[in-house]
Amino acid sequence: MKSQYRPELQGLRALAAALVVIYHVWLGRISGGVDVFFLVTGFLITGQLYRATMRGRIEFRPMWGRIIKRLLPAMVTVLLATVAVAFVLLPEVRWFQTIKEVVASALFVENWRLAADSADYFAQHDQASLVQHFWSLSIQGQFYLVWPLLVVLIVFVARRAGWSVRKSMFGGLAVVFGISLAYSVWLTVVDQPLAYFSSLTRVWEFALGGLLALSIDKISLPKAPRIALGWLGVAGLVSAGLILQVGTVFPGYAALWPTMAAVLVLVAGSTGSVLGADRLLSSRPLGYLGKVSFSLYLWHWPVLLFYSIARDRPEVGLRGGALVIAISLVLAVATFHLVEEPVRRSRIGVTTRWGAYRFGVLALVPVLLAAGAWQLVGQQRASFTLNPDDPVYQGARAVGAPVDGSQPAAHGDVPLIPPFAALPDQFDKFEEEDCWLAERNEELVVCTIDPPAEAEPTKRIVVAGDSHSQQYNAALRPLVEQRGWQVISMGRGACPLSTDSDSLPGDQACMDWNTSVTEEILEMRPDAVLTIGTRDVRVGLTEWTPPGYVAQWRALSEAGIPVVAVRDNPRFDFEPSDCVRNSSTGAMEECGVPRADILPEQAPYETLPDVPPGVHFLDFSDYFCPDGMCQPVIGNVLVYLDDNHVTAAYLETMSAVLDEHLEATLGWSA
Repeated sequence: MKSQYRPELQGLRALAAALVVIYHVWLGRISGGVDVFFLVTGFLITGQLYRATMRGRIEFRPMWGRIIKRLLPAMVTVLLATVAVAFVLLPEVRWFQTIKEVVASALFVENWRLAADSADYFAQHDQASLVQHFWSLSIQGQFYLVWPLLVVLIVFVARRAGWSVRKSMFGGLAVVFGISLAYSVWLTVVDQPLAYFSSLTRVWEFALGGLLALSIDKISLPKAPRIALGWLGVAGLVSAGLILQVGTVFPGYAALWPTMAAVLVLVAGSTGSVLGADRLLSSRPLGYLGKVSFSLYLWHWPVLLFYSIARDRPEVGLRGGALVIAISLVLAVATFHLVEEPVRRSRIGVTTRWGAYRFGVLALVPVLLAAGAWQLVGQQRASFTLNPDDPVYQGARAVGAPVDGSQPAAHGDVPLIPPFAALPDQFDKFEEEDCWLAERNEELVVCTIDPPAEAEPTKRIVVAGDSHSQQYNAALRPLVEQRGWQVISMGRGACPLSTDSDSLPGDQACMDWNTSVTEEILEMRPDAVLTIGTRDVRVGLTEWTPPGYVAQWRALSEAGIPVVAVRDNPRFDFEPSDCVRNSSTGAMEECGVPRADILPEQAPYETLPDVPPGVHFLDFSDYFCPDGMCQPVIGNVLVYLDDNHVTAAYLETMSAVLDEHLEATLGWSA
């Protein structure tokens, strides 16, 4: 198999990059162009590796050195520019997420960072990251490291066994292709977000390119069929993102659409006909666009997001999108000519054996230092303390306070807490050493807040259910210290305490988890169980108490375990804290919502005919919606960390209120 220049290849890259950019900017969709990048990479690298083995052996050091010189210059340039601009434009609430992903991108593990976030309920509330598109570059970097080692292993076995190297490579890659595709199809059904970012579900796309590289010189077709295949492949590439919801069904078997379309283009090859698709793909404009496609891909996403942030609008429109693409192209061209090409043509890694590797390390240092400095600044801005007797930051204590000197200053006169930079950390969380895995269910994590000095707890309270119930741990933590209680937490995001799966209908894992929670509670026999008693407290929806909630309460009540069901807090179709940050006239006027628009006057559980006798209800609506308005700031404390979760800081200010209501409701003495 001889090395052969394929002019249509750059055009294929250009088309894939153009589709990625256009779909992101104007259609808000994913095109499948990245899958084409993977296939083309597999096609080129496998061909190079095979030819190297035929010449003698693969030279790893210079090969990886060339890859470092190819990838890092543009990557580092974009990351440094992104950090600099983000420090100025990006809201502080998004700083730490972006910092984590910048570091992950620089180390070629961004895909695994996003995969972990897709499985983390709390991280799922993060907004689109400025560098999330680096997930594909991370997979490519991992491929460049592992693929040559795999090829060497196959070639070693083939030569020891006396087999044909080419046939052995083809057979080995066919096995990799089959296993990875099967795993990709399975995981896409089971956990599509994880499958989308996993390297293992994408290996088959590289392998498909490798199989094509090993067999394409054996394919001989007449001109007419090749012309037809070329245009069929182009049409398939362009239409994939329009017809398929790539972001929700890929990779799996659906990713065969764009990858097989790219295969058709490569099989068609150079037809020599004015009617062939290769004439378009081999044109000078597309050829040049193919050269700068890598930089264009890296630049377009942060430019798009920065434009949206600056204008405070998610949609860019036709003219705005054209401006985004134009800026991205200018930056891509400048990066290609001023950064990529000079480094590629330089003597780095040529005059000294390990020069390219030293260059790679030195290139990453500024990115990691910039991210570290940004992290330190962010930690300083996120730092705050909440004193339970603070007259300025009263939080819930300000509700119903007399209008006299004890009133806190208006929030426009003092900085709010928690600071906006601290909001992502406002989910109530446990240290790893405070939690253990229940034997009856591998997904049931039990955590405790223990009384001080290892004293025997005076009361034991189980907090069970979804993230809204778990946030009340923040209000209970001071009571553990003051009352000597023990709090036992059993939480699962989007899975309230119920016999059904009310948040995600049909979620069997949630129902199995709930069964295990009930069994665990019945075995523990705590003094009370605290959970959420209603749902859908939102404009346009009717608040209700699902039958599954009541059934679960009944099982506990019949065992003599009191249940305290708390009316859920309001949910919004916007982020109140973000509204406050952007408010020009005051949070109350711009960001508050009338209580009557969200909460019915009567809580839904009050009209239930079959409430078990051991169930008690608490309604803290007055502390979220005082004076007829559901407010984003109360007592100079931000109430919400996103569109529906109450900050741990605000709930901590409700500690005394919760204490009073629990004592009155359950008959516990102080």
